[in-house]
Amino acid sequence: MVKAKTNGKGPVSPGKTAGKPRAGKDAPRPKKAAVYDESKIKTLSSLEHIRLRTGMYIGRLGDGSNPDDGIYVLLKEVIDNGIDEFIMGNGRLIEVAVKDGSARVRDYGRGIPLGKLVECVSVINTGAKYNDDVFQFSVGLNGVGTKAVNALSSHFRAVAVRNGEFAEAVFERGKLKSQRTGKFPPAKKQKDGTYVEFTPDTGIFGEYAFNMEFIEKRMQNYAYLNTGLTLSFNGKQYVSKRGLYDLLAEETGEDCLYPMGYYKGDHIEFAFTHTNNYGEEYFSFVNGQFTSDGGTHLSAFKEGFLKGIQTYFKKDYRSEDIREGCIAAVAVKLKNPVFESQTKNKLGNSDIRVWIVQETRNAVEDWLHKNVEAAKKLEQKIVSNESLRTELNAVKKEAREAARKIALNIPKLKDCKYHLEDGGKGENSTIFITEGDSAAGSMVSSRDVMTQALFALRGKIENMYSKKRAAIYKNEELYNMMTALGIENDISGLRYARIVIATDADFDGFHIRNLLLTFFLSYFEELVTAGRVYILETPLFRVRTKKETCYCYSEKERDEAAAKLGGQSEITRFKGLGEISPKEFGQFIGEDMRLVPVAVGTLKLVPQVMTFYMGKNTPERRDYIMKNLIEDAG
Repeated sequence: MVKAKTNGKGPVSPGKTAGKPRAGKDAPRPKKAAVYDESKIKTLSSLEHIRLRTGMYIGRLGDGSNPDDGIYVLLKEVIDNGIDEFIMGNGRLIEVAVKDGSARVRDYGRGIPLGKLVECVSVINTGAKYNDDVFQFSVGLNGVGTKAVNALSSHFRAVAVRNGEFAEAVFERGKLKSQRTGKFPPAKKQKDGTYVEFTPDTGIFGEYAFNMEFIEKRMQNYAYLNTGLTLSFNGKQYVSKRGLYDLLAEETGEDCLYPMGYYKGDHIEFAFTHTNNYGEEYFSFVNGQFTSDGGTHLSAFKEGFLKGIQTYFKKDYRSEDIREGCIAAVAVKLKNPVFESQTKNKLGNSDIRVWIVQETRNAVEDWLHKNVEAAKKLEQKIVSNESLRTELNAVKKEAREAARKIALNIPKLKDCKYHLEDGGKGENSTIFITEGDSAAGSMVSSRDVMTQALFALRGKIENMYSKKRAAIYKNEELYNMMTALGIENDISGLRYARIVIATDADFDGFHIRNLLLTFFLSYFEELVTAGRVYILETPLFRVRTKKETCYCYSEKERDEAAAKLGGQSEITRFKGLGEISPKEFGQFIGEDMRLVPVAVGTLKLVPQVMTFYMGKNTPERRDYIMKNLIEDAG
């Protein structure tokens, strides 16, 4: 439920006043500059700095609805310590439990040295991960992780166990509340290791909730990357015997053109195959950390993969023909990984390129020599891609010529100033794909012209399920949308950080939403798996009196607002986005806008789901529709 300020004449967007100040004596006077002297200089403790500048340490905050939200970063930082112990040969089990907004993690490694427990969980730049003899391939090398968890938790408890003795420290919001040491009685002796429990601070994160599916996915990835390690999450165990081979098998299912290629060296492991899907898909990791934005290790792997295939076939195949339809997973172990942020989404090491390219090239070439039948099928795929590219280029030329005749600018696009390529200024750039001009009209005057763009659809787009990529270029509207997004060649040209589908909350709006998702999943699957696609939630109801206005996203919120504001309140049901005035709409696409990320559990389920819902009408689908219509009618 969102409350709006009023001026007695109607709602006013938060942070804005009705009308503009007049020049002259009515204009606001500039604030008097504050005195800048020694009294204004502050020195924060390390944990106070973490609480004040959370973004520097864990990235976004969020409420748990996105897998990159801060509460999952906190959980990851604690689990990573147990992973680091396993990598160094200590402990083959990590137990994780999450319930009622709190998390507990128990590893069976060496345990934090008892006399340094408090410092290791509360003093930045304290730890053993600076010592290569103790930790060689650690994810967290900056000594911040667990301290950030401590600082950002309303309750934090750590227990270290060593040789039958223990040390315990309890904190609240980074401040030590109690500590003790002791010995276990012989009958209750515990195995060595570390136990951490924490509750993220609602004063920092607001109201949040852990999504168990996100955590389960992370547990599964941990298992794939650490063969022989068992992770127990809320009683369910995750373990992998074949590492990245298992990961790729889970993602592709039976949709492989040839048996998967697999290689494992001392510092690099990878698996690969091709499918009939468009685009390419990669899962990349560094020291067990999923690098969602890739980095130098992934670029080097792609280069080595290309060279290995070219060398084997002794043909100068183009990279796009080799990589079209490719799906691969690659993991590297580095002593000194350099990430571009504390959340470690992208690797920046430039000195690793040469050896990754060389080792990947040799491994791919060797695998092809040993798997001749698979090599033949791979070459058939490359030749097919080459043919399709030639056909596509001819269609592209016609589409571009037609587009030039229409206009110099992309029709239906209201662009913004900053884009993804502009670095920090464009990191929040967003394009809203709207349903018709009426919805776009409400957003045009209320959007942030610096970072928010609009693309208006004419209505329902064509169902692109099972159609060739060339069909995009024969559809003017889809071609214009693809061009607006900057993804005509590949998603590396994406112009916006977020693609937000903004359709009405009715059957037609849901249908358009499904058609758009079918388009993205058919041709640009990577946009979805990279977390770039979202659904905009807008209010269904407005409940207001002369003094107060509430916007509600469900019938429950509507009833609560009506009860709070009294019987004189006026209730409006918004049938479409076009009914919401620009003055009202501004707050729904501002800093607090509600976005639902579009996520995929496993890629192998995508074809099944799209075939059922977007393919030809089948008896099964008709039965499903009739069954659910009857249930709704009841």
